[in-house]
Amino acid sequence: MKELHNIGWYASKISPKLPKNAFKPVPSRLFGGLAYTIIIICGILTITLCRFNNIINFLISLVLGFSFASIGFLGHEILHGTVVKTHWLKNLLGGIAFLPLSIGPNLWIKWHNMSHHANTQHEINDPDAWMSFEQFSNRAFIKYIYKLPLWFRSLFSFSALSISFTLHGTRMFFIYVKEFKSQKSIKLWIQFILPWIIWIGLFFLVETDKWVFSYLLPFLIGNFIVMCYISSNHRLNPLVPINDPLVNSLSVTVPKWLDVLHFNFSYHTEHHLFPGINPKYYSLVKEEILKLWPDRYHQMPLLSALKLLWKTPRIYYNNEELIDPRNKRIYTSLEKGLKPNKISYHNL
Repeated sequence: MKELHNIGWYASKISPKLPKNAFKPVPSRLFGGLAYTIIIICGILTITLCRFNNIINFLISLVLGFSFASIGFLGHEILHGTVVKTHWLKNLLGGIAFLPLSIGPNLWIKWHNMSHHANTQHEINDPDAWMSFEQFSNRAFIKYIYKLPLWFRSLFSFSALSISFTLHGTRMFFIYVKEFKSQKSIKLWIQFILPWIIWIGLFFLVETDKWVFSYLLPFLIGNFIVMCYISSNHRLNPLVPINDPLVNSLSVTVPKWLDVLHFNFSYHTEHHLFPGINPKYYSLVKEEILKLWPDRYHQMPLLSALKLLWKTPRIYYNNEELIDPRNKRIYTSLEKGLKPNKISYHNL
């Protein structure tokens, strides 16, 4: 593996080259959030109050699902403090943005901002890192799953993306709620329960099929879109003892219009280098990275990253490689030369 550097090492070399405005909040991003909020409210009301056929309702569900994901990306931005700085307003707006995916703002800050960002791809300390071969060896159920062929596991994993974000968030809630003192723990519980009260309450207010189209399908679509990005962020990169964003993170490329609608969420390496600057400036960060360390920077089209995720296992071997325990095949990670057109493996 290349020599590892921490975030501060990179940031100290790029920060002087960025405009001062890059480090200021950008409240105008809330107009995008307002647009998505209006779309979501109008979409839900249209499905629940009108009597369209299922094809029309399904098309509205697609728009709602896209909006659920997109406003979630904005929530991520808000809770990093790059849109507004006022603490209570940041939490309120972030909570509203994450409401469709049922994630509370305080949980997100603890799980994502404080734990994941500080320990990215650390085998033990990153709550989002996938397991090592040693950890796998001690998990009977996972060992049973890995007796299935890779194509079936990939099919199951990609299908599970439709619930994975919210499901993992629920798991994080029960892990981290114990670390909060009683008063803050109560707030965390309220933020956890409130979204479910709203969405389950909607179930009892409208007909079942209308609930499916107005919430359940958009929820599944939103989770899937969000997880397509999140899965590509780190799962093809190695585990690392030092939090080096150019080694442990992958930026993906998507059409420009999609970057606009998804608030530049594709710039993930840039985000890990500068989580405190607004994503509208990430293209400038990317330019500087490519000038200084073009050989260290990992990027590829999102569809290519998903293809690699489909064709490789998710268990780490010696931190730098991926292993399929079923046939003892060891695959390279991005740091070892993994590319969309070059998926190589050797036997253990």
